[in-house]
Amino acid sequence: MLRYAVAAAAIAQIAVPLPLIAQQDPNAVVLTGAAAFGDWRSDKPGIRRLIRPEDLPDPFASKSSSNGPGTAPLPKAPALHVPAGFAVTLWAQGLDGPREMKVAPNGDVFVVESGAGTLRVLRATADGKVSARAYASGLDGPFGMAFYPPVGEPQWLYVATTNAVLRFPYRTGDLVASARPELVTELDISEGGHSTRDIAFTADGKRMFVSIGSQTNDAEHMHLLEGAGPELPEGMAWGEEERRADVLVFDSQGKNGRVFATGIRNCVGLAIAPANADLYCATNERDGLGDNLPPDYVTRVRDGGFYGWPWFYIGNHADPRHKGERLDLADRVAVPDVLIQAHSAPLSMTFYTSTDGAPSGFPPAYRDSAFVALHGSWNRAQRTGYKVVMIIMENGGPTGAYEDFLTGFVNQDGSVWGRPVGVAVAKDGALLVSEDANGSIWRIAPVAPP
Repeated sequence: MLRYAVAAAAIAQIAVPLPLIAQQDPNAVVLTGAAAFGDWRSDKPGIRRLIRPEDLPDPFASKSSSNGPGTAPLPKAPALHVPAGFAVTLWAQGLDGPREMKVAPNGDVFVVESGAGTLRVLRATADGKVSARAYASGLDGPFGMAFYPPVGEPQWLYVATTNAVLRFPYRTGDLVASARPELVTELDISEGGHSTRDIAFTADGKRMFVSIGSQTNDAEHMHLLEGAGPELPEGMAWGEEERRADVLVFDSQGKNGRVFATGIRNCVGLAIAPANADLYCATNERDGLGDNLPPDYVTRVRDGGFYGWPWFYIGNHADPRHKGERLDLADRVAVPDVLIQAHSAPLSMTFYTSTDGAPSGFPPAYRDSAFVALHGSWNRAQRTGYKVVMIIMENGGPTGAYEDFLTGFVNQDGSVWGRPVGVAVAKDGALLVSEDANGSIWRIAPVAPP
């Protein structure tokens, strides 16, 4: 059931910018093979990792660990690090588990507090403070958002909740929803399991993509051979996993829905590359196979593509927990573009699209690069993730490597104070990063040379 209430009062949050020292690292180092598996202690802006399918260990080469991070307090002087020539500042705080963010044409920043069911609007004022107001509340696990139409003045704000896609009438500058949301489409899926749903529109606004994670870790305790024929993608549905571990596509009104790609365990972050309109997923792979298996990934998603879950991973590597099942599909599994350290938990992703002349715009070399927030591990003996990385692009596509961009959310004793979730490009060209452990948002921008 959908729950909703228009916010009755404004809620103010004040943030004082906190300057931090930019990490000096002029030369990138590429880690490959076993060195690329590492952990948080080797993280540093400029460090690149290139993990290849042939580098993967055997299943159960190490024990499956349960090593949740807990939450340490927000440090008074966080030791955050960014590349040389950038600085990171505290932009907003006091939020309730901020997650996905989207920036409106006037610069307002919309952020979901998924656990609280609230959608907030953050607005920076001339004196450097940030105010926060509740745009809408009573939502059922909101996560993904998109303004529509995607080009020009928006008329709607679409919000993907756990079981539906809604839309609010929107005019630039709105701080509170002007009406109850319309139901665009019910997602009609089983309860439980992965709860985030992201949403993305093609540039022409004709197609709407929605990502839905699996109901289970690796389809355990299910009779997978019954009702799961070889035809793709619709034939991959069965039982509680019907329309799960998929990317769905609809028209802009939520009609004519179908499975676009399947076998993607949990595509948390959806994004469309502005340079060539490729659809990308930032994906959480399965747990329980060991510290370094299987890698999480970022990949282009093709219509009709099958990415292996639950029977295979990273091409035709068989999950031993489903030994002998669906061998007819082994040669149909797509290999993801960018393999990320296992259990890093990539969540939101965004492409850097700031135009020339933005006061805090990144250098031209960053144009069309993809930034991905890594929420961090729990199923690994040594922590990994807890940072923002940049996908290395060349000729309009990923090279397979990724580079540390923002690090330092893990304290020297291994405790964790920040878990990145959302990444968004502000109107002035700065990069905003939300973390849901201590409810803060951070701003990264170039600094003038001395």
